[in-house]
Amino acid sequence: MRDSLRFVRHLAFVLLALLSLQTAGAAQAPTEPLTIAAAGGKHAFSVEVMRDDEARARGLMFRRSMPSDHGMLFDFEQVAPVAMWMKNTYLSLDMLFIRPDGTIARIAADTEPQSTRVIPSGEPVLAVLELNAGTAARLGLKAGDRVEHPMFPRR
Repeated sequence: MRDSLRFVRHLAFVLLALLSLQTAGAAQAPTEPLTIAAAGGKHAFSVEVMRDDEARARGLMFRRSMPSDHGMLFDFEQVAPVAMWMKNTYLSLDMLFIRPDGTIARIAADTEPQSTRVIPSGEPVLAVLELNAGTAARLGLKAGDRVEHPMFPRR
């Protein structure tokens, strides 16, 4: 009986450790202001900016929610075709692929949570902005709209 209790305690400790590792990857980074200028006006967001390989690989994995005025901006540091996926991402997202001048090249709307299907940029881009699914449609965002953030030079 004593060995069984010790085993159960050990198992509980291991499970808690694994859970804390998983949720540690879900911690929110500091945010920065970002605005999208569209036909319907300007829309303000607070975004976490992923600037290194580790942060870009983690992205929004394991997150269960994100406020409607938040997002995640992936800075790829160079202009190139990129591909995203939704592995270990529980939220459905809109992905906005952004050219170096800040204009939106393509929008992949309502992505499938936890999918390993590759979502390509369709052309060389500098960044990708992830927003909650449905945001692009709700705000009337489209290719050609402009993302305003210090990463993109002003016209």
